Amino acid sequence: MKNIVFFLCLLPLQQYAQTYQTNIPVHDPVMIKQDSTWYLFCTGRGVSEWSSKDMVNWKQEKQVFDTLPWAVKTIPGFRNHVWAPDISYHNGLYYLYYAVSAFGKNTSAIGVATSKTLDPANANYKWTDHGKVIQSVPGRDMWNAIDPNQITDEKGVQWLAFGSFWNGIKLVRLSNDLLSVSEPEQWYTIASRSRNAVLPDSVAGDAAIEGPFIYRKDNYYYLFVSFDYCCRGEKSTYKMMVGRSEKVTGPYVDRDGVPMNLGGGSTVLEGDKNWYGVGHNAVINNAGTDYLVFHGYDAKDNGRSKLQIEKINWFNGWPVIFRRPQ
Repeated sequence: MKNIVFFLCLLPLQQYAQTYQTNIPVHDPVMIKQDSTWYLFCTGRGVSEWSSKDMVNWKQEKQVFDTLPWAVKTIPGFRNHVWAPDISYHNGLYYLYYAVSAFGKNTSAIGVATSKTLDPANANYKWTDHGKVIQSVPGRDMWNAIDPNQITDEKGVQWLAFGSFWNGIKLVRLSNDLLSVSEPEQWYTIASRSRNAVLPDSVAGDAAIEGPFIYRKDNYYYLFVSFDYCCRGEKSTYKMMVGRSEKVTGPYVDRDGVPMNLGGGSTVLEGDKNWYGVGHNAVINNAGTDYLVFHGYDAKDNGRSKLQIEKINWFNGWPVIFRRPQ
């Protein structure tokens, strides 16, 4: 890593830093491109949706769901506030995974919906909800069914990563239609942090890790996660970490060789004087360049959560972010 830093000192920062900052209020963003338009989905009432031609100027679209009857029955007190969506495209359909939960508890579930198009003006625009894929139950499960991310491995097998606090980030194989867990079930713990053993399993605890996103590049799968605490405005301490593996099921290790399921993780980006905390990222590729998509808590606006997009530079097989001075 020292050699990388020395090399970069000899080159202008502008070559590596490319920041897209907007004022749109988002939390847990994920993006995908259809034709010439980018579509962004994020936490919000019924899942919030935005569209853009340039990743800078955004138009707010109608929310995805007016109601989710199955979630009302499953999650006590659910009021259509849907968390941390994930978007992907397979076999002519867009798949939108999303989470419903009671904050601070693992009374949670992940559902999925499909649509032929993301363009609200298209006659084929319609989200068909397929209901629950995975559910976590307090007292039964030491994991939390939120923050889904779908990944296809090199053999075309479909997987879903998810998790928050408790015993960390899980990975499970999906059925071929991506609507349910595959039988026989295959479960893996791919990242976790140390948890105080005296805490009851009914509370989230102190093992603050969540928001997985797996990105396949060259010979590796990169597992991005967020450490520490979101959703606290100016007291947010979110930061993004990464590890990599030659297999989607792990083990994922950081730059120092520490497995992520044993608490490892190398820092990608953390808060500073301009952004109190940054996290819950996705990764996109646009015209051959990779970008980190995430939210940050704006220090100049009372810690409000806003969209951030940063160019990813790759050095010795690891992602590096350079922020432009503000």
